[in-house]
Amino acid sequence: MLLSIRSLTKAFPGTRALDDVDFDVAAGEVHALLGENGAGKSTLIKCLTGAYQRDAGTIALDGARIDPRSTSQAQELGIGTVYQEVNLLPNLTVAQNLMFGREPRRFGLVDSRRTRVVAQAMLQQYGLDINVDRDLGTYSVAIQQIVAIARAVSLSGKVLILDEPTASLDRREVEMVFDVVRDLRDRGLGIVFVSHFLDQVFELTDRVTILRNGRKIVTETTSNLNRMSLIEHMLGRALEDAVSETHDHGKAAAPRMLQFDGIGRAGVIDPFDMTVGQGEVVGLAGLLGSGRTETAEMLFGLRQSQGGQARDVDGPLDLRNPRAAIGAGFGFAPEDRKTDGIVADLSVRQNIILGLQARRGWARPVPRAEQNRLADDYIRKLDIRTSDREKPIGELSGGNQQKAVLARWLAMNPRFLILDEPTRGIDVGAHAEILRLIEDLTAQGMSVLVISSEIDELVAVADRVIVLRDRRHVAELTGAEVTGDRIMRAIADEAAA
Repeated sequence: MLLSIRSLTKAFPGTRALDDVDFDVAAGEVHALLGENGAGKSTLIKCLTGAYQRDAGTIALDGARIDPRSTSQAQELGIGTVYQEVNLLPNLTVAQNLMFGREPRRFGLVDSRRTRVVAQAMLQQYGLDINVDRDLGTYSVAIQQIVAIARAVSLSGKVLILDEPTASLDRREVEMVFDVVRDLRDRGLGIVFVSHFLDQVFELTDRVTILRNGRKIVTETTSNLNRMSLIEHMLGRALEDAVSETHDHGKAAAPRMLQFDGIGRAGVIDPFDMTVGQGEVVGLAGLLGSGRTETAEMLFGLRQSQGGQARDVDGPLDLRNPRAAIGAGFGFAPEDRKTDGIVADLSVRQNIILGLQARRGWARPVPRAEQNRLADDYIRKLDIRTSDREKPIGELSGGNQQKAVLARWLAMNPRFLILDEPTRGIDVGAHAEILRLIEDLTAQGMSVLVISSEIDELVAVADRVIVLRDRRHVAELTGAEVTGDRIMRAIADEAAA
């Protein structure tokens, strides 16, 4: 075996990112590494490439144990990585990028002619005949990816990790990259392919390893899997599993409050239509990369739609940016609360009133007495476990941080609240509390859009579920159709039965 990982373990405060993971890659193999957000894929790659130091376990390359302490040391050992966002320098020429740090020299100076010759010869191995004197940034993303692959292979040459390399490519460009990958496989490289495009996994890879919640779930030959079994492994739910359906999926349709027609953007999400009723919970289901978050960002003005229109009962809505969306009564609690939600060094009080203060403008500060009242009110209502309102929010548990982010939006009294993975990474008790909170909010007339990787969670709270696949809205389930079985089959592109 070219690369062998045994019992790899890595923990961070409050979470075990990798738990006793085994992973192998053979020479001349394309091995898919799959899993939803938080599964452990990125942590495994960072341990393998020296960006993180593992807590336990072993890594062997060509039968010899290795312990890379940096990405450069991993490259020297033979492990290279190419990411979705090409990590080269677009303002330098193709030749300069390929040879950066190891340029041929003549009389102590960089030999530009020799650099060009070596770069051209390097790219010819990949069937790429381009002007290497042009700046890299003037070429398409696919060309940039192939240049990045060529550089990584020339630096490393044993194991190549491709982390979402096709996420920004069209079909023709994907085929260009796949031709290069197949050629490298035939030369004997071991290739780790990370992707959320399942069709590409089946088209390109020899074996698949699936991680979930930091643990390895299965390693299997790709041809022995189908889409449904692969998705069941990723989501941790078999179709025959019973679902606790406490939500009333048979209630009457809510009066329409919002209408979105033809919203979309090329390369981000195909144009879609969506209605939202007053007091309705609409769920968005789909695998990582299916377009769930992109849909939410489009509705909230974080991404600009290239066409279409949003309306409410009074007429057109302006959603050109988040400020306009907030003005229209929208709220958005993002998936990554630590990066995009909380300000860790500020207090619970300050985090809760942040949105309200931003809407009023900094020239009109919210009086301290009102801040205290709002903070205390929502700490009590949402049962935020904190010693007092002045405690830094970064010291709270994940679930309590999530509830504080929700409190920030509730303090602004939105009519439409978008929740992106509202229960990710929180304990069971907080999970149940947030689901109950969603039910309470809709009972009071608020409309909620819930994005979740947890199928049972959507079944428990959603009145309707929209299923996405490959950046398209592909199905809408209502009433009795909102079952785990139907959602899973729609995600897997199988006829619901």
